[in-house]
Amino acid sequence: KWLQEKGEQTFQGINARSPTKKKGGADEENLSEQSDEEEAAPDLPAKTDLVRQHMQKYARTSVSAEAYGMYNQKAAFKPRVIAKNEDQKLRILNRLSQAFMFSALDDNEKEIIILAMEEKKFRQGDKVIVQGDDGDDLYVVDSGTLSCFRKSKKDDQENFLKTYTAGDAFGELALLYNAPRAATIIADGDCTLFALDRQTFNHIVKDAAAKKREKYEHFLSRVELLDTVDPYERSKIADALKPMKFRAGEYVVKEGENGDTFFFIEDGEAYATKKRPDNTQETVYNYKVGDYFGELALLKNTPRAASIRAKTDLSVVALDRFSFKRLLGPLDEILKRNFARYEKYSQI
Repeated sequence: KWLQEKGEQTFQGINARSPTKKKGGADEENLSEQSDEEEAAPDLPAKTDLVRQHMQKYARTSVSAEAYGMYNQKAAFKPRVIAKNEDQKLRILNRLSQAFMFSALDDNEKEIIILAMEEKKFRQGDKVIVQGDDGDDLYVVDSGTLSCFRKSKKDDQENFLKTYTAGDAFGELALLYNAPRAATIIADGDCTLFALDRQTFNHIVKDAAAKKREKYEHFLSRVELLDTVDPYERSKIADALKPMKFRAGEYVVKEGENGDTFFFIEDGEAYATKKRPDNTQETVYNYKVGDYFGELALLKNTPRAASIRAKTDLSVVALDRFSFKRLLGPLDEILKRNFARYEKYSQI
């Protein structure tokens, strides 16, 4: 009965909307447009049809509400499996060991990744990913080289960033943050890549990679030497940081040795000493959690100016100059973005 009354009220409301034309100006034009729209519209349904539509509407709503929980349950993860020969599996395993992003995976997780990856081939000039596009795959380079370009917000010009070679991975930012592609990657020649789908990446790699990246990006943002790198570049550096542990009393670096690595302290304390003319050691600085040292090793191969020893059991993360150049190119090119800072460090 209530539905019938509701239908009758709706029908009466529609009949009550018959406009009365008024002469003059904008009102007349608006009514004329409305009349034209009504002429083009289909015939209105009968009163009984309206009642039936209301009954169907409420019935559908009830079913949808009951089914809502069932359709919104998260499906159990079932990784895809793409058939491969033993040679392909070995090649993928070798490349995973070279890609920073997969360094924390255990053997079982690596096996899932290997089975889920798909081999793809590209020719010279092919655009593997395009800045601004949506992305559903991460890529690991098996053979060949690719160039990375990114448009600047200032002048909309495509700037060359780096070259990707065998063992490098790219395309993960779109998957980590559900964001558009951050750069354009173009094949320099024939190349072979292994592609990992979004679902497998999300379930196996994403959480660990995102936590590591967020944690280490905070460290990197505090390094004056690196404050000209943008968020994209900083995220790539974060992937390359490697954890290391030292026991109390152990040397992290020794004065006079050539250095190619810099360090962040994650846990514990350390101290720096310099040799006096009488060969005794003088403590010149104490390091705590969040401090870093050795950053000039990224810029040039210079002897260490002091020794650093663990005061307590010490956990650090390290980045070497080779890995930095592999990711972003020479640091002096990055420093040239701020010429005054480049002059400061180039004279050290």
